[in-house]
Parts: sequence; structure tokens; C-alpha cells
Amino acid sequence: MAAHFTPELFRFLRDLKANNDRDWFKANKKRYENHVKDPSLAFITDFGPYLGRISPHFTAIPKAVGGSLFRIYRDVRFAKDKSPYKTHAGLHFRHAAGKNAHTPGFYLHLEPGEAMCGVGIWMPDNPTLALIRDAIVERPDDWTALKQQMAADGYGWMSEGALKRAPRGYDKDHPHVEDLKLKSFAVGRTFTEKQVVKAGFIEAFAGACEGAAPLARFVCKAIGVSF
Repeated sequence: MAAHFTPELFRFLRDLKANNDRDWFKANKKRYENHVKDPSLAFITDFGPYLGRISPHFTAIPKAVGGSLFRIYRDVRFAKDKSPYKTHAGLHFRHAAGKNAHTPGFYLHLEPGEAMCGVGIWMPDNPTLALIRDAIVERPDDWTALKQQMAADGYGWMSEGALKRAPRGYDKDHPHVEDLKLKSFAVGRTFTEKQVVKAGFIEAFAGACEGAAPLARFVCKAIGVSF
């Protein structure tokens, strides 16, 4: 399969970071559409069959609004940084139940110098978080085996925002207390820009998603949705 993305994607995003204002974006919108938006939608379409082989319960929706492609526009209503545009592209393959609940997903992040595959659940609400923590407590051996597998396969854990102390109601001396402190349960694997723009990148991304699928499966079971 031919490459979906070209170096122009990263070139546009670098230029956008240096010129993050509406006038510049308006003048360069065709570049965004030709090198970011349209290739991303094509990638989403072509990734659908790969995703279906990992699990039939996740969705690949090639729509710029309400689909698997995150909008380029930032929500700046409550942000100190009023820059109007994101300087990365984000493709999120959500669980089919994702509209009604906090669920895991598969994610592709494309940013100059920071391309990555992410798998898991990011900052779920407190009831969902409690279900995952309870599953770790109730199935410690399964969690240990999962962590060992992720480490052996080269995935890194995303621990942003972790608590400093054990969450209320959980044993501070539990062997997995550091994991119980997490607010997200997600792992990542990075790619270089050269890898992203090569033919066959979709297979590499699919492989990274499949390798981390056991985490998505664990989370799905914990929160009571199908995998």
C-alpha cells in the first residue's frame, strides 16, 4: 500500500506552530486539507479492516467532524494559551460504546518529532477509574502479566497527572499501589517521521495497536464493555 502521509504533513505542522493565527491558517488552509486532513481521512478508511481484526467493537469513522479525526481547532474558552489551532494531528479509534461511557481506544498522534501510537483510556471519570482500580486489586496476577508483556514489547506507560498518594479506599501498601495512583491507563509506542511517511506505515501502526490490545481488553472487562 502506498504511503498515506508525506513530509509535507510535518512541514505544514511546523509552519503552523510558527504562525499560529487565523490569517495564516486561512491563507494556508489548502495545505492543511491536502497534506493533513485528506490523508488522515484516507488512513482512517484504510485502517478500518485492520481495526476490525483486532476487535469488532472499535470504530474507524472517516469524518472530519464527529468521526475519528480530531478537529484542528483548539477549544480556548478556558485556556491561558489562546492559540487557535492544534499543532498536531490526532486520529482516535473509539470503542462503539464511547458516546455513552468512558471507554478505551486506539490513537495515532502526528506531531513533528512526536509521532506515536497510544492505546488505553485517558483521564476517565471517577466511577470508571474506580472500576479499573478495583480490577487491578481483584486480578493482581493478570495485571502483573499484562505489565510484563507491555514492558517486554517496548511500550511506555503514560503517567501524566498521577496521584502522589494511594487513592482513598485503597491500601497504600498494595503491591500495585503505583498503578492505583494513575489517572489514565494507557501505553504508547513512538515512530519517527521517516517511518510515518513510508509505505506500509499503516501496517506498523496496526501492529503497535495489536500489541497493546491486551491493555484495551483488560480495561474493557473492568468497565463492563465488550472487546
